[in-house]
Amino acid sequence: MKNEVFDRTDYNSHGQRISGNVYNLIIGLVLCYGFLVNWWMVRNVPVSVITSIHPIVFFIGYFACCFAGIMIFKKSHSPHISFLGYNLVVVPFGFIINIVVAQYDAALVIDAIQVTGLVTLTMMLFGTLFPAFFQKIVGALTIALIAVIIAELILIFFFKSDPEIIDWIVVVIFCGYIGYDWGRANSIPKTVDNAIDSAAALYMDIIILFVRILRIMGRRN
Repeated sequence: MKNEVFDRTDYNSHGQRISGNVYNLIIGLVLCYGFLVNWWMVRNVPVSVITSIHPIVFFIGYFACCFAGIMIFKKSHSPHISFLGYNLVVVPFGFIINIVVAQYDAALVIDAIQVTGLVTLTMMLFGTLFPAFFQKIVGALTIALIAVIIAELILIFFFKSDPEIIDWIVVVIFCGYIGYDWGRANSIPKTVDNAIDSAAALYMDIIILFVRILRIMGRRN
């Protein structure tokens, strides 16, 4: 069995198989857990506490925690270890969500959550119906994501500009990633560990999509 979670195609390898319904249920529950943790953080962690941390210290801690979590859940074959890695991603993402959400009206945030949910379900459906298509475009998605990150950094730091088109491009890219990650989640052996790993990948896609949708809706208001 290969180490990377989405390379696990050996159906004779270790790990107890579960039904498709249970597998998808676990993915849903793990996703809901992550969203609930983020909701609790938004409600109970003051933004002033987060912003009081030195920016360099904050971002080093943020990226270190996220990368550690990603490596853990991608490499682990244990549901408990993978869930630990998932939490190492959920918590730092929660800090970013807290900072972003604080800038907008609560009603707008709810609207953005609803739009994100609808888009996510739609892309999951497409990922189920057309998995081969998303497999073909994932390379282009990755190149586009790298290009848009570089372009956004240049615009922000050198031109002091943050155009809305960047948010739209990121939304399109992560719509593609949701379809891709959902399609490949259902192409690997259905085990509890793989369900957690798949949920972790989808969680990151959905949160980034939500933040960008919220920014777009916020600009319109």
